[in-house]
Amino acid sequence: MKIAMIGHKRVPSREGGIEIAVEELSVRLTALGHQVDCYNRWQDFGAGAMRQRREYKGIRLIRIPTLATPSLNAFIYSVLAVLRAVIGRYDVIHFHAEGPCAMTFLPRWLGIPVVSTIHGLDWQRAKWGRFATRYLLWGEGNAARYSDALIVLSNGNQRYFRHTYGRETIYIPNGVNLKPCPEPEEIGRRWNLESNGYILFLSRLVPEKGLHYLISAYKKMDTDKRLVIAGELTKNNEYVKRIRDMAGDDPRILFTDFVQGQVLEELMANCCVYVLPSDIEGMSISLLEAMSYGVRCLVSDIEENVDVSGGFAMSFPKGNAAMLQSCLERMLGEDVSLHDREGQIAFVREKYSWDHAVDEHIRVYGQVKRKKTK
Repeated sequence: MKIAMIGHKRVPSREGGIEIAVEELSVRLTALGHQVDCYNRWQDFGAGAMRQRREYKGIRLIRIPTLATPSLNAFIYSVLAVLRAVIGRYDVIHFHAEGPCAMTFLPRWLGIPVVSTIHGLDWQRAKWGRFATRYLLWGEGNAARYSDALIVLSNGNQRYFRHTYGRETIYIPNGVNLKPCPEPEEIGRRWNLESNGYILFLSRLVPEKGLHYLISAYKKMDTDKRLVIAGELTKNNEYVKRIRDMAGDDPRILFTDFVQGQVLEELMANCCVYVLPSDIEGMSISLLEAMSYGVRCLVSDIEENVDVSGGFAMSFPKGNAAMLQSCLERMLGEDVSLHDREGQIAFVREKYSWDHAVDEHIRVYGQVKRKKTK
């Protein structure tokens, strides 16, 4: 089949869970003989623009110009991407996320099979203003109305679409790549970090991820375990400034900025506790990755986190920094050997497979394609 992917920022990238998911699916679909075109957002119009890659692991990368302005970026990209895709003779156009799903009506009206994946209820995120929230809700409604197949990543979102729109959805969870645990070599050289010597927060630095709860709790703790905060330190960002001010001059708190590759894997595999204190999630790939290394995890008790962790992570009430502190102190005081590391890894291996996710997507693509040709 010939498949278009629309909605991510760019491939290859680890800018967010959507980008990781689109890349993992596209690489595997291409390896199985399908043609996949990923519609990347393009903001670099300078001298180096023409040198940017047009292909990645067999995936064709189509650049769609847009603006750097957050409030207009997704809208302009979505409109231009869809206008380009509807003349691309695709068997399926696959939309990702609520904003881009606003344009699902156009290929549907033209008789092109449409699949949409809702990675999370984006309109709930604190960063959006009134107009953006309404636009995201419009996209959500269009996904429910015009998609030939609607995919979600959590049981909670299945219930939400059934109750709100009377729309049945397909649950296909993300996967994770199981890798051997590396020694803390590079992170040791860079930051003098040792195995089991630090608490890890690894995520985008945005309010809904709840990092402010973690910093507040950590600063009240008497521990020599460092707090490592791995996420892009975006310039002139109000939330980044807020958390850096909260951290103050505490020498135990380390900001690494954006990490990937070997450094990311070492940070994940060697932390004593991985913490995800989020208020809102779709399906956290970083949580899956931490669990795949067998490390202990502490998460907020929202359904998306509790379901993903399958009983292997400790949880605390969402937004409760005092309980977060109490749980973290308890975990640091426990014998690490009591944690069922092998059972956790086996759970992840059995439930979260990218290969299984790809098989399910191929099945869905085939169904909507046959439906259109009847």
